[in-house]
Amino acid sequence: MTHDDDVFRDECGVFGAWGCKEAAQICYLGLYSLQHRGQESAGIVTADASNFYVVKDMGLVSEIFNPDNLSHLKGQSGVGHVRYSTTGASMLNNVQPLYTKTSKGKIAVAHNGNLTNAYTIYNQLKSDGALFQTTVDTEVLLHLISRSKLTKPLDVFQEVLAQVEGAFSLVLLGEKYLVAARDTYGFRPLVLGRLGEGYVVASETCAFDLIGATYIREIEPGEIILIDKTGISSTKILKQTRNAFCVFEHVYFARPDSHVFGETVHLVRKAFGRALAAEYPVDADLVMAIPDSGNSAALGYAEQSGIPFEIGMTRNHYVGRTFIQPTQKIRDFAVKVKLNPIRSVLEGKRVIVVDDSLVRGTTSKQRVAAIRQAGAKEVHLRISSPPITHPCHFGIDTPKREKLIAAQKTVDEILKYVGADSIGYLSKTLMLNAVTAYGPGDFCTGCFDGKYPLKVKDKGKYSLGTRKIKLYAEKNRY
Repeated sequence: MTHDDDVFRDECGVFGAWGCKEAAQICYLGLYSLQHRGQESAGIVTADASNFYVVKDMGLVSEIFNPDNLSHLKGQSGVGHVRYSTTGASMLNNVQPLYTKTSKGKIAVAHNGNLTNAYTIYNQLKSDGALFQTTVDTEVLLHLISRSKLTKPLDVFQEVLAQVEGAFSLVLLGEKYLVAARDTYGFRPLVLGRLGEGYVVASETCAFDLIGATYIREIEPGEIILIDKTGISSTKILKQTRNAFCVFEHVYFARPDSHVFGETVHLVRKAFGRALAAEYPVDADLVMAIPDSGNSAALGYAEQSGIPFEIGMTRNHYVGRTFIQPTQKIRDFAVKVKLNPIRSVLEGKRVIVVDDSLVRGTTSKQRVAAIRQAGAKEVHLRISSPPITHPCHFGIDTPKREKLIAAQKTVDEILKYVGADSIGYLSKTLMLNAVTAYGPGDFCTGCFDGKYPLKVKDKGKYSLGTRKIKLYAEKNRY
């Protein structure tokens, strides 16, 4: 795969099924729908009355799973995970779901988020003699579960999850139950659905659409639900915190057809675009998006401004590994292999280009140049989120602050760098006002203003971090 270092990388996606015939196939389809949340690795663990079954590897869902290994995954319950690493090295040992035998029986866990005090807990556990098999923060949960003196599953998870800090939306498969839980801030989405006589849990509702499941509700911030043969039980993590939903789920991460934090993502992004047009109008001949994440906001901008929307750039959806090394003769290879301007649409036109965010700025610079090379007379860049000035510590892989262009340059300096005729960022106030299901104070905007909803211990770091581990990770790429 190719990775674009000029975007926030997706975090992870989780899926769980309980009491579902062909649970492995259901988990596979669920993960297929959540592939946008992580393209580095994937895994499924299922269970029947006596055993757990595991298939996981590096790569895309479609590359890892096939009829042969799916038939190995027996049982009517399972959990699945797609990953882009935010903590821990990129290696096979770190592929989730993590599975182990504990004092509470066999357990498999899939986690989306980042436990910001995991390194502190890791050191405490290690000093007590714990042995770790991975370098991901999720493993501390398994150790804490195994060490709990409590016996009832809901009591165990209530105790364990009160000890960790940061972001987690997780699904956990036990021998006789499925657990789904969300941190008290609600950073990452997690939803509950019904499929026949069984239940499903997923990071986003788009996973339910593919398998024909009925959406029931969001799992609430701080809620732990347990599903077993008697039905659903629920309790709360005993912490008092405010809501801090990640607004970047609406800006970029979630699929536009998903229902996240009480609203349809596509409609929220259109509202961002309308607000952006009101805040930064400009005379132009057409509005175009940087596909695909800019599409909805560009439609909103066009509706508000009355300027026609056009497809000015086409995306190659089949970009993968390439065996050639581009030379100077193949200019802007990394951009052109993925996105290509349509000259007949852009030539001689004043163009408004709408993108969801601007991280390092290098890709935006190349795209503006490519649009000019296609004959555009003017290029006006509009960003449907505020300037990104700080990294995320809650489950998104972001560059360090010194690599974020808005943390190092003024808006005028950014304009000069990217080479556009004008630039406009959606203000934080108008962005938050465009999200109507919750109030402005219910969202985390730390990446825009550095005001994090909790104090971050260890800066969210949890990895052995030695050169030996990094080299091992490189050797185990698939």
